[in-house]
Amino acid sequence: MRTPNPYQPGAPALATVVLLMLGGCASAPMPSTKLAEAEAAVHQASTTDIRENAPGELQVAVGELAGAHQAVTDKDYARADRLAEQAQLDAQIAELHAQSAHSHKAAQESQDAAGALREEIDRNTPSSNPTDQPGTPR
Repeated sequence: MRTPNPYQPGAPALATVVLLMLGGCASAPMPSTKLAEAEAAVHQASTTDIRENAPGELQVAVGELAGAHQAVTDKDYARADRLAEQAQLDAQIAELHAQSAHSHKAAQESQDAAGALREEIDRNTPSSNPTDQPGTPR
């Protein structure tokens, strides 16, 4: 019984053709789901509040979404997928930045109110030093 010789002429060429065909099948599909998710995230983040509190982050997300659409037009689906994912993440970052700005503002307002309350209490609380009492001889 004779075993086949794997090093026959033409075997490397056949292997190359098979690999090229597999590589063609491995190209990225159009990222329509990711584009839709990115568009929804950017739309949700496009509020007046976020435009005021996180304009830079929102602008980055909008730019990446535009880049993703251009990549689809160019049929560069891998790039479109990456940019759509990045746009979605940056839209979420814009929302978080705006929430953080609100939290910081609320904390500052609470501190200011606590300080005003402390001052009011200090004005209305009699001093514990008897010589500081009105009507007490000095």
